[in-house]
Amino acid sequence: MIYVIEPAGIAVVTLISFAAVKLIKVMARNNGIENEIFERQAMICKAFEHPTRLHLLDLLGKGERGVGTLQDKLGVPKANISQHLAILKSAGVVITRRSGKQVYAALAIPQVKQACRLIHQVLRTQIRRQRLLAG
Repeated sequence: MIYVIEPAGIAVVTLISFAAVKLIKVMARNNGIENEIFERQAMICKAFEHPTRLHLLDLLGKGERGVGTLQDKLGVPKANISQHLAILKSAGVVITRRSGKQVYAALAIPQVKQACRLIHQVLRTQIRRQRLLAG
């Protein structure tokens, strides 16, 4: 039983079927899931906010790489690469493994590559449009 207060202040007792109550609970649960998704999306976007991390993701999108290889490709000190990888790992988009003394990094979720590529295409289009308008 659910009580609804009408604008006039009169309480109206409304019986809602079991199916309707269940639907409301499912909708509330889905809303909770959506909120969690938005929170995680914000966390991932924060992890993507540095150009070096985006470049790392681009390289890892081509396959697993050793940290030394990433360091050479980016020209960044090993300590910085480790910090960037730690941020990407905490966001859940990169995984690492150790083989002897070598550490390897890879994308944790293949769709990250597609998401980065899509953002890259959007930005390329945006830059082209701005240049057309300016020139």
